[in-house]
Parts: sequence; C-alpha cells; structure tokens
Amino acid sequence: MIAHCRSCGAPLTQTVCNLGLSPISNAFIKPEDTGAGEMYFPLKACACENCWLVQLESGPSSDAHFHDDYLYFSSFSASWLDHAHRYVEAVTARLKLTSSSKVVEVASNDGYLLQYFVKAGIPALGIEPTRSTAAAARLKGVETREMFFGRETARVIADSGWTVDLLLGNNVLAHVPDINDFVAGMPIVLKPNGIVTLEFPHLLNLIAENQFDTIYHEHYSYLSMIALTPIFARHGLRVFDIEQLSTHGGSLRVYLCHTAASYLQTPTVQRILNAEQTAGLDTPQRFASFAKGVTATKRQLLTFLIDAKERGKSIAGYGAAAKGNTLLNYCGIRSDMIDFVVDKNPAKQGRLLPGSRIPVRSPAEVGLSRPDYLLILPWNIQDEVMADMADIRTWGGQFVVPIPTLRVIS
Repeated sequence: MIAHCRSCGAPLTQTVCNLGLSPISNAFIKPEDTGAGEMYFPLKACACENCWLVQLESGPSSDAHFHDDYLYFSSFSASWLDHAHRYVEAVTARLKLTSSSKVVEVASNDGYLLQYFVKAGIPALGIEPTRSTAAAARLKGVETREMFFGRETARVIADSGWTVDLLLGNNVLAHVPDINDFVAGMPIVLKPNGIVTLEFPHLLNLIAENQFDTIYHEHYSYLSMIALTPIFARHGLRVFDIEQLSTHGGSLRVYLCHTAASYLQTPTVQRILNAEQTAGLDTPQRFASFAKGVTATKRQLLTFLIDAKERGKSIAGYGAAAKGNTLLNYCGIRSDMIDFVVDKNPAKQGRLLPGSRIPVRSPAEVGLSRPDYLLILPWNIQDEVMADMADIRTWGGQFVVPIPTLRVIS
C-alpha cells in the first residue's frame, strides 16, 4: 500500500530518512509497567515530489501522543520561557494589543507563554488537548479549553466570542496529522485584520545540520516555506513576514493574515523561499543524500560510547527529551552504555525511557555519581545545560554533544 501526501494527496515515493521501528518518544514507562511490552511503529520520513512536504509515511494517531499522562511541560526550560516572554513583549508592541484585544494560542501546553499576556491584562485563551498540561496552565491563571484545533473546534471557539487579533502556535504545526484541517480552522477565528504567528523548526536546518533526531512520531510533518505556501493559500491565508530564530536548532516564525488583508509582504519571505530552492528542498537528490549523514552519526556515537566503556568510563545523559529517545532507539543504545538520564521534570523522574529502558533521575544524581561524560540529548539547549551542569568539570567530567557531529567539550 502506497502512502499519500497529507497536503496534496500525491503518492509518497521519495524516502528522506528511515529510522526503522521505534516506540512513541514520550511514552515513558512507569516502574509498575516494566514487565509489560511496548508498541513500536515505523519511523520513516518521505518527501512528496508534487508539493515537497516532508512527512512521516505512517504512524500512530494523535491520541497516542496527546493524552492525560502527557509529560512534556514547556516551563521546565528557562531559555524557552525567556523566548516566550520576549515574543509576548514584541508582538504586543507590534500589534498594539490592549485589554480590548483577544489572543488565542493553539497547543498552549502549561501556560508557559499565555501567562505573560494574562499578567499584561490582555485576554488570552489556551487550546490544549492534554489534561496534565492544561491543569498546570490554569494554575497560572490561563483560561484553557481541552480540545484539538481544526475546522469544527474553530467554529466552536469563534461562536463563543473568541474571534481574535492574534492567533499563535509554537511548535504545533508539525504535530498535526491533518494539516489541511488545522490550517483551515485559522481564518475562522481570525478577525479581518488579525494575524497568525506560527513557529516551527525549519526543514532547511534539519537537512543542513543533520538533525535527524527531531524526526519522531509526534512530528507528522517537517516544514519548509516551499511546502507551506500552497497549504496556506488553499485556506485563504498568506505569509507577509518571516523571522529566523535560533530555537530548536533553527526555526522560522511566520506571520500570516487573510489573503485580502492589507499587510505588505517583506523581502524576507522571498529570501527564505530562494534559500530553500538553492538548498535543493524541491529536488529528490538533496533528500536522497541526507541519509548518509544519519548513518555516519550513528557510527560516530556508537564508536565513542563503546570505546569509553572499554576504558572503564561512566556515562550519563542529560534531558529525557523526545529527540534523545529517537537518537537512542535508532542507535540501539541501552543502559549498558548510558547508566542513567537526568531531567528537571519531576513527572519523568523515576520512569524509564521508552525503548532503551534507561532510568530517569533528578539532575542532583550527576553530582552524586560523578560520571566521566554527560551526553546532552537536547542539543538545542546545550548552552543552558552546560551552565546548569558546570560542576562536572570539578571532577574532570566532560560534555558530549552528538548532533550534527559528535563533539566532546571539556
């Protein structure tokens, strides 16, 4: 059976990266469930040769990821909170938002961002399907509705009085299985002169920087402006500005409006499209060559870990992140190579990583165990991690960063 493109419906024939079978990246294992089996799913990314949307060929439904026991809480990253705060200040000034404005965030998680609008007296509503994070958002004073976003729920939101000046979504567009339904909901809740901002990791960086570990089942799509422009146009939206961000290994923040709105397009929009075309993101040859870097990284990391263990060295990991679980499972790394992983999120501590079954502990365990190497799995926040864990240098410990190529940092 041939899979078809989530955007245009064309058959998917171009493989970008095949990472084999993998468990769901955020399906952490409770201690009482260690005797149970795990579900593994194909993890294969393909490119549509008609519209060039990169996407998973197949995978579990969104209900398998976003549920009552969802464990990703945005507020545990200090750098991400700072990023959100700066965005709120900038967009409030740019759009002249006031107490008479309305803001909705899709995939609002634990209120990490909307809390700053609330503190500024700007009415804000979060749309979040996971009960655990929605409850955390309400504790911050953020009104939150537990639902997935699409055409039908957008009508419900609009009919309840929430047509908005600003609709935003950070790192959600890649997470939706039906990208057309999701985008189609946007103009329904948007005022005639309202804007949408969407942030997402840029496919250009994923390919150029060998960021294959950002491929996991929660990410149904891997996004470029080449692929997104026709999707937006299909649903009455157009991009009028783009900002390039350093977050998540290199992201875009796109500004959208109704097709007929008066916002002028900035030169950055065409510049990004030109850069993608120059990089070959609309050619099969560029995607075909990507897999070579993936396998090279796997060999580098395994060689390092095996050599370190042969020399009697101890190795711990930092960050029970989804991208880390992709890396560990693709490389076949288990607790015989990495003793444990630490994470700030108490909800993850005491559990085991999916697939690899490596135990997750508190960051304090690093100071107690004094590992020779600390493998930074969320490499996108490596500066934050190295600052937090700087004490490892007192016993001669070193940091290891696996992406885009393996580096050992003293």
